[in-house]
Amino acid sequence: MFSPLIEDLIRALRCLPGVGPKSAQRMAMYLLEKDREAAGLLASSLQQAVEKVGRCSRCRTLTEQDVCSLCNNTRRDHALLCVVETPADVLAIEQAGNYHGLYFVLHGHLSPIDGVGPADIGLDLLGERLGEKVGGGIGELIIATNPTVEGEATAQFIAERARAKGVSVSRIAHGVPIGGELEYIDGGTLAHAFNSRTVL
Repeated sequence: MFSPLIEDLIRALRCLPGVGPKSAQRMAMYLLEKDREAAGLLASSLQQAVEKVGRCSRCRTLTEQDVCSLCNNTRRDHALLCVVETPADVLAIEQAGNYHGLYFVLHGHLSPIDGVGPADIGLDLLGERLGEKVGGGIGELIIATNPTVEGEATAQFIAERARAKGVSVSRIAHGVPIGGELEYIDGGTLAHAFNSRTVL
């Protein structure tokens, strides 16, 4: 139906999450018909990012520097380390604005059925970070993996190893969201909220 180059563009756009054939077709047509300047800018920015963005050598988040700006920030609390699954989780926590420690990004979670083991998500590097004594070392490890079966298993695995190194471990709370109504909360979330209740 389309020329080979347009078909290639549509197929390339479909690699984005949530983009189906129709959405990819609309995006391609928009970029080619309405805004070629934006298309060129998008292509250039994407090419630059693919070539120059890697992982921070300390926390493994995405950056074009060897050590990212968060790890280099002397105003952050270097005794606090928050473990997350993805760089997007770092952005979400930063946007909340109330955490001022450092991060460690796993880029996934443990999943033996998929062949993802501790080394695949950087747990050897995390172990090294927890063992460091520079500046007093890590005083508290905050585990902020997703509340999925794999996320919980990963959290338990990390917690055991951190405690063995004498590091205090905490887990972010999960439960009823602010503004939520109990009648619309699923049973698993509600059970977790009751099990994690705190004293007022």
